[in-house]
Amino acid sequence: MELTDKQWRVLAPLIPQAPQRAGGKGRPRRANREVLEGSLWVLRTGAQWAELPGRYPPYQTPHRRFQEWVGDGVLKSVLAALARNLEEQGDLDLSECFIDGTFVAAKKGGQKSAKPSGARGARSWP
Repeated sequence: MELTDKQWRVLAPLIPQAPQRAGGKGRPRRANREVLEGSLWVLRTGAQWAELPGRYPPYQTPHRRFQEWVGDGVLKSVLAALARNLEEQGDLDLSECFIDGTFVAAKKGGQKSAKPSGARGARSWP
């Protein structure tokens, strides 16, 4: 379930390289590929970051980099490229999609619109 070399060749240019530390001090930065694969494992499984298997970097690294990539828009580009790749391979059909609404509560059975039990009338605000 890791990225193929072909997929990585497409994604690598989308992920910016971190600037070198002054004087080369500190720990070397983990490779983008292994960090991305760890992040994708969390996204794919729905597991918590701390449950990341040992074949990936310590969970703090993928989590921190994931946050950076989300904020910079990098992850959006990466996921779009992966979706295009899967579609080209015939493994993804975007012509039929659905939205899972299981998180929506159906108050009182959802048969009709009603106030939840114990609800009061509209509040008047000062």
